[in-house]
Amino acid sequence: MRTQVDVTSKSVRDLLERSEEHRLADVLGNLRPGDISSIMMELNEKEQSSVFSILVQHDRRLAAETLKVLGVEPGLDLLNQISSEEISKVLQELETDAATVFVSALPEENALEVLEQMDVEESAEVQHLLQYEEDTAGRIMTPSVFALFEDLTVSEAIHTIQTAKELEVIFYLYVVDERNHLVGVASVRELLIAPPSTPLKKIMTTDVISVATETDQEEVAREVALYDLLAIPVVDQENKLVGVVTVDDVLDIIEEEATEDIFYLAGVEGHDHIHTPPLTSVRRRLPWLVVNLGTAMLAATVVAYYEPTIAQFSFLAVFLPVVAGMGGNSGTQTLTVIVRGLALGDISWESGKSILSKEIVVGLNNGIVTGILAGLVAYLWKGSYVLGMVLGGAMIINVAMAGMVATLVPLILKRMNVDPAIASGIFVTTFTDAVGFLSFLGLATYFLQYLPVS
Repeated sequence: MRTQVDVTSKSVRDLLERSEEHRLADVLGNLRPGDISSIMMELNEKEQSSVFSILVQHDRRLAAETLKVLGVEPGLDLLNQISSEEISKVLQELETDAATVFVSALPEENALEVLEQMDVEESAEVQHLLQYEEDTAGRIMTPSVFALFEDLTVSEAIHTIQTAKELEVIFYLYVVDERNHLVGVASVRELLIAPPSTPLKKIMTTDVISVATETDQEEVAREVALYDLLAIPVVDQENKLVGVVTVDDVLDIIEEEATEDIFYLAGVEGHDHIHTPPLTSVRRRLPWLVVNLGTAMLAATVVAYYEPTIAQFSFLAVFLPVVAGMGGNSGTQTLTVIVRGLALGDISWESGKSILSKEIVVGLNNGIVTGILAGLVAYLWKGSYVLGMVLGGAMIINVAMAGMVATLVPLILKRMNVDPAIASGIFVTTFTDAVGFLSFLGLATYFLQYLPVS
């Protein structure tokens, strides 16, 4: 697959250089949206813009599907190269929920222009979804959901399905009453094997798993994964069926949330990628680096406090990165487990006490093992058993404390309704650096009369 993408990318470049637009359109027309998106990621910005413009002119449906695969940010970069009229025509080729994602990401003035130029019905549906909060079930749902009335018989239900216009893929048959309240769900299999005269209310399941319009999209994804669903209905405050979130939407959510957490844990604001303009990448990364610089200075003050000790025993400076680094690595391990558990809903504030105890035990045991090894190395290297004990003791303290803090920080942030991935890394790193320096230099100062003078 990698070779095929490389070869096709070269062909695309060659056709662009020769301005053979129609031949390029034919080549692209024989590819899937996912293949085109992979090829476009191999091109520079100018080439991407040219390819997308050709797609828009020759196959708007393919252009729209490629846009969806590329994602919001790369997609917006491409949409900004065409007129609002062309944007509206492209977005109309997408499902309403996907079109809403791109419209909501556009600058407000541009979004209004696009909505005005879209078909009235499509524009109304997009504006309806925009009324819901971002990252909620209401925003990501497909509003066109097929439903059957509970008083229909099986034969009438089958006839309704057969004569329905613009019927989307049916995963489940949702059953509603005359006021559109969701009252049950049935499978196509149950519909086919039941006697034709059987009322739907006799074969439907009334215990329906659904989500409210204001439910966070992460919770929606968890519900779908927990109950192995292919789709989940969305209801309003009156339990009226207003839409459905399908499994393909859930996969997008999982990828989006996982990517967001990875970026946050790395201290990157927004979806930075290899083709992001340099100045944009600087703007996204620099703020967290500045914050890290400030927290690093806090750790530096600890070292400064023990400057006389370091001046007298200069070899201590050799081991400072070891203590801080091991604490940071241990904290990162714990932090990754805790943040993931919180994201999946496996960890709550109530279960935090037992998890904290477990991570302290893990940290203490890891600290003892690594502390003994580090102490042994220090003894063999410098010939001082006191130095080995100081280094080993500091390692035990820092690794154990790292496990505790890396558990508490994300739990507290989650309790405060703050994404635990956003700032956990900074707090944990600062703490492990400071505690590592404090424990090592503090113990060294206390036992300095037993240390060899450098």
